[in-house]
Amino acid sequence: MENKSHPEAPEANEFSSDLTHRSLINAQATNRGSNDSKTTSSTEASQSKHSRTDSKSSAKQVSEINKAPKQSAAKQAPMDSLPDFVIRRNELFNDLKKRRDAELLEKEHSEINVVLDLGLDKDGKPRPAMPVAAKVWESTPGSFLKHVDKNFSADVVIAKVNGKELWDLDRPLEYGCRVSYLPFTSAEGRNVFWHSSAHVLGEAAECQFNCLLSHGPPVEQGFFYDMAISGGQVVKETDWAPLENKASKFFKEKQPFERLHVSIPDLKEMFGYSKYKMYYIENLLPPEGSTVYKCGTLVDLCLGPHIQNTSKIKAFQIMKNSSCYFRGDKDDDSLQRIYGVAFPDKKQMVEHKKFLEEAAKRDHRKIGIEQDLFFFNELSPGSCFLLPNGAIIFNALQKFLRAEYFKRGYQEVQSPNMYDVELWKRSGHWQHYQDDMFSLDVEKRKWALKPMNCPGHCIMFRHRERSYRELPLRMADFGILHRNEASGALNGLTRVRRFQQDDTHIFCTQAQITQEIEGLFDFLKCTYGLFGFPFKLQLSTRPEKFLGEIETWNVAEDRLKEALDSFKARGGGDWELNEGDGAFYGPKIDITISDALRRDWQCATIQLDFQLPQNFELEYMTADSSVKPKVEAQEKANLEASEASKPDEAAAQGTPKLLAPGRARPVMIHRAIVGSFERFMAILTEHFAGKWPFWLSPRQVLVVPVMPAVNDYVGEVQQLLRVQKMHADVDISGNTLQKKIRTGQLQQYNFIFVVGAQEKETRSVNIRNRDDQNTQSKGDLIPLDEAIQKLKDLKKERRIVNAI
Repeated sequence: MENKSHPEAPEANEFSSDLTHRSLINAQATNRGSNDSKTTSSTEASQSKHSRTDSKSSAKQVSEINKAPKQSAAKQAPMDSLPDFVIRRNELFNDLKKRRDAELLEKEHSEINVVLDLGLDKDGKPRPAMPVAAKVWESTPGSFLKHVDKNFSADVVIAKVNGKELWDLDRPLEYGCRVSYLPFTSAEGRNVFWHSSAHVLGEAAECQFNCLLSHGPPVEQGFFYDMAISGGQVVKETDWAPLENKASKFFKEKQPFERLHVSIPDLKEMFGYSKYKMYYIENLLPPEGSTVYKCGTLVDLCLGPHIQNTSKIKAFQIMKNSSCYFRGDKDDDSLQRIYGVAFPDKKQMVEHKKFLEEAAKRDHRKIGIEQDLFFFNELSPGSCFLLPNGAIIFNALQKFLRAEYFKRGYQEVQSPNMYDVELWKRSGHWQHYQDDMFSLDVEKRKWALKPMNCPGHCIMFRHRERSYRELPLRMADFGILHRNEASGALNGLTRVRRFQQDDTHIFCTQAQITQEIEGLFDFLKCTYGLFGFPFKLQLSTRPEKFLGEIETWNVAEDRLKEALDSFKARGGGDWELNEGDGAFYGPKIDITISDALRRDWQCATIQLDFQLPQNFELEYMTADSSVKPKVEAQEKANLEASEASKPDEAAAQGTPKLLAPGRARPVMIHRAIVGSFERFMAILTEHFAGKWPFWLSPRQVLVVPVMPAVNDYVGEVQQLLRVQKMHADVDISGNTLQKKIRTGQLQQYNFIFVVGAQEKETRSVNIRNRDDQNTQSKGDLIPLDEAIQKLKDLKKERRIVNAI
């Protein structure tokens, strides 16, 4: 299953990531040394040969940069005037912009129908739609804001047309449409705001260092810009203040973001000085060219969109800097990366810093070391070593899911880890995913480790005759998966190369889709509710490029909407429609959870797939199929079993064999709830801040004696707890009682049993509850048998609250 629960590298709303998708996501990788404690990498692309003279001189310049001795960029005097390449670039932009503006004036500005969708009011009720007078090539989304409340318009960052395309507020409309507006608090609005802030950072860096800019996308907690600085200088913390001062000046200047579509020849003339920009132009752009944006003195190759002007940015701060490699390739140019964050309100910056402090305390990498959960080793990068404490959590999660599988009619299977690449060619993964797979040659055959389970499950479905009576068939697999993630993108447990996930594929009829989806919603509610995660649902529908018949898509989308509406009616919460963003093989539902810090994580996904069943020619006997002699049916089943894994030429060419009468093709539902176990453990670690619920905790009980004379009773209590399969430890060291208790508290034991002569005599325990401060000075005295029973109930019921 190709599932977003195994996270991708930050995918920015920026020129490079929009055009290169997976290829550049993987390039966000191999790092070199960092001025910050972390190393990072550039997602940009590699050096290419250029025909232009100034591009060649740029390549020579960068080569000299990397050979030069490193020194602080602060030692280089800030530029008093703009370099020649900036002046020439900007003059060309201005000339082309004047020409384009003149062309727009010549166009017919006829009236168009525009309706404003103003979303919900402060009480959560829909505002009425507002028709407005508008003209094509003249009216802009920003011009309509004069018709709405000032408090509403003040929060607007970007517009959205017909619920699909983000649109600059000052960009003229090109057709009649429905216009909505997004604030900074929306994910898309925040990305646009930070993307625009990155351009301001780029402008400041270009003025400060006379550097060659690479790219500057938004990321999860702000934005960054990569650059090559002349003379081989490296950025130091002393460079931050001058850059922030320049940015502050640009904000006051209220610099507009100007958009312009430019042809390939003009782009080459505009950016010929930079081999980085030339790479994008020559390798990534469509023949008709692309857009550039001007902000102050910066003109940058960019898909946009952007905020109206720089005055929207009220708070701006550089957070860190590091070195990285162009294209994430250690053999390519060394660049400097500067990270920043910005907000439309200064109070938000203060809140963000508090958030970062709390997030640092909860960092799963830090807690993982403190609690002996896991570690990594360079002998196997991206593959975690789960220590006993980590394995306890991992196994508890799997035990919970297995119990749910049994109740919900799932069948657990195991499938091979390695397949002949012919399997992946037939599934389509080899053509689109081979760079992300680990492959090897054995006995003159090419093999690959599986990055997902779905093709193997298709083989398992097809290995014998199937009947409609077997459907739905829910096939669950905890098998180990491998994905060839770029080394620089590896990040603790949240991005790894070797992982396991709660992967399931449901084979069902079209008529069973709704009931299966409803069952999955119940599974989601059960699982996420157990951990206290609220979640949101989003339906993504048929994209422009898709496989299959439109009628099939329409039926599938209707079934998903039925299930979503039914879930909503039962109090499951509202859902959003994301038109045109489904997978090419079927519509999908993305599920996002929110943790204790209100960060969103996508773990679960539900995807309908019509293509894989066709590629593997999966079929089942319908109720209308004629009854065949038992011997004939068995012979056919044996033949199909022997042929199941062989590539079929017709299927490989996308033309599966026609179904015989009485036969039908199953629908395949890909689904994961927790997704990657490794990543989900990281989320849980940070969600609970290392204070595990009792049923998950590797440190459930610590038994501490008041005096050595009761050590025998301490051992007895530990043994009784272990008989009940509880993780109980003892501390009979020579430390003081106070230090033993304090150590246990720091190690986040759920309960500390303190026992002395009185407890031994009465067969009781004095209990200190980790989460109840009233029990810390002197706990509650409870009979031992009663305490054990209460702990058994707490574990069995999988309660989050640590109380007995």
